[in-house]
Amino acid sequence: MTARPVDVAPTAPVRFPDSGLGRGWETSAVFVLTALLLIFGLVSLYNASSIFAMEQELADTYYVLRQGTGVAIGVVVMVICAFIPYSVWSRLSWPLLLISIGSLVLLVVPWTESIAPSINGSRRWLRIGITVQPSEFAKIAIVIWTAGMAVKKASQFQSLRRGLAPFLVAWALLVIPVALEPDFSTALLIGLLGLIIVFSAGARISHFVFLGLGLAPIVYWQLGVGFRVERLLAWANPASDPAGAGYQVWQSLIAMGSGGITGVGIGQGGQRFGFLPEAHNDFIFSMIGEQWGLIGVLVLLMMYVALVLVGFRIASRAPDLFGELLALGLTSLIALQALLHMAVGLGLLPTTGLALPLVSYGRSNLIVTLASLGILMSVARMAPGIKATRA
Repeated sequence: MTARPVDVAPTAPVRFPDSGLGRGWETSAVFVLTALLLIFGLVSLYNASSIFAMEQELADTYYVLRQGTGVAIGVVVMVICAFIPYSVWSRLSWPLLLISIGSLVLLVVPWTESIAPSINGSRRWLRIGITVQPSEFAKIAIVIWTAGMAVKKASQFQSLRRGLAPFLVAWALLVIPVALEPDFSTALLIGLLGLIIVFSAGARISHFVFLGLGLAPIVYWQLGVGFRVERLLAWANPASDPAGAGYQVWQSLIAMGSGGITGVGIGQGGQRFGFLPEAHNDFIFSMIGEQWGLIGVLVLLMMYVALVLVGFRIASRAPDLFGELLALGLTSLIALQALLHMAVGLGLLPTTGLALPLVSYGRSNLIVTLASLGILMSVARMAPGIKATRA
């Protein structure tokens, strides 16, 4: 009797378990990676902020508990967004855009200082019973609106006037108030997100070249304003003024270098005693490098890379063009912020003030990021077994 050959590989497609938020493994991967980054962020935030809080005569857990409330709210928002069909956001794109423009205008007009006070020379927060940062919500609004409009304008991108020009007008209504706060790095990020989406939708490269030539003098002028010149010079040579304009960059590099391979230890290190300003926010990556070392930095980087790759996979499997552009834009939002924040911590870019998603202190940014991930999961839930043909 001849023995039957032993099967060494599955003969049917591998099926992953349901995630509870939809079929397939993408939603599970997004949820798990988000949870890991949130836990990593809360631990890192406590280590970075405890001494700073006590210097303000606050409890050492003050900032991490406030961030914890943002996590609780944000997770609820994420789950709700995951269950809302993503097509709903196309119908809400104009209201979201108009609300974002209105809230940003409130920040820069002179007669609203009672609800939009100047803090550290910038007017970035609205105090309306709660404190919110409208520019954070503008990031998700620009992605949703641009994705929706790109679907409608897909056949007109060959024309600059009918294709790209309407986008430029809407983007300007968001970017200009943000730049006037002033928050030039966020303004550039918002504009870049819009450009990524319309480029992916089929906009002509020649139009981008034309746009770049037109904007170059404005960007050059803005980079030459006051403190931005000092930041650029300090970035180019931090050692030239380590106690002045180059102080943040210099201390960030000291923190990263002190960590070595394994770090100085969780809750240890000298930068947590206030040598590095905004260590719990703008430079939390540097604190992670000091305390967790190269190993911790690589683990963090791999989590972001995995999240971004899953996001791009979700975009590639979206059932329609709006879903693809929406997932692409939201993934790019997280990827760009993480990349720019880390680059600043390593001294590869001038100081931008952009938060590290899911890790830096800041509840507006945290809630917007979690909402973005929820919408991303919604797109994943709708993915068909075979990608639909687009019109």
